[in-house]
Amino acid sequence: MPNEIEKAYRIAPLSQYSLRQRISIRLGDWTFFILIKLVGFTVRFETIGQEHLDSIQREGKVPIYTTWHDRIFLGTYYLRRRGIVFLTSQSFDGEYIARFLQRFGYGVIRGSSTRGGARGLVEMIRGMGRGLAMGFTIDGPKGPRYEVKAGAILLAGKTGNPILPFVVQPGRFWTLNSWDKLQIPRPFTRGLMIFGTPIYVEKNVADDQLESKRMELQASLDGLVKQGIEWSEKD
Repeated sequence: MPNEIEKAYRIAPLSQYSLRQRISIRLGDWTFFILIKLVGFTVRFETIGQEHLDSIQREGKVPIYTTWHDRIFLGTYYLRRRGIVFLTSQSFDGEYIARFLQRFGYGVIRGSSTRGGARGLVEMIRGMGRGLAMGFTIDGPKGPRYEVKAGAILLAGKTGNPILPFVVQPGRFWTLNSWDKLQIPRPFTRGLMIFGTPIYVEKNVADDQLESKRMELQASLDGLVKQGIEWSEKD
């Protein structure tokens, strides 16, 4: 595996941060890793739409997993140990997120729509060329909440690989008072993974088509959220 790809799976040093920041990052990293692992182990999962993922693999394509930022907790547990590479922000918050993702077997590329976005996209294109699946929390790193950004669509257009929208819905959960209203599932609840219909993007997509595909992805994820909420109300 080339060095730049290996780097995505290695936990980075924290030398650029102050002592206080290093302590905070390590605390956030281990807190989320342990919490996700313990709570996720107790969740009883159901899956809808597995055939969409299967169809991508049958075609010899690689999925671009795409979801909302508030679903990162349970989504991290469900998709663990698959080697998926996620784009995370070049920020203090992004650092501890990157570290607990890597502990679950994910790769991480630093970049976002606001900082390092072009470099991050180039690295994701290279990674997909080597057969690695990629992932986005598509309204991150700081919102607006539930508003699709263009990164996954640009990547799909450059690589020919389809976007795979998904939502993980806990039956019962707490909500953090954060910009994304992060969902923390309650132990021993049910969980529903919903994979949506893959979205294909033409190579070198034009600006008007880019917006059309962005709205298609927006509608897909909005629909999956609605489906998940309706399911959870039966819990």
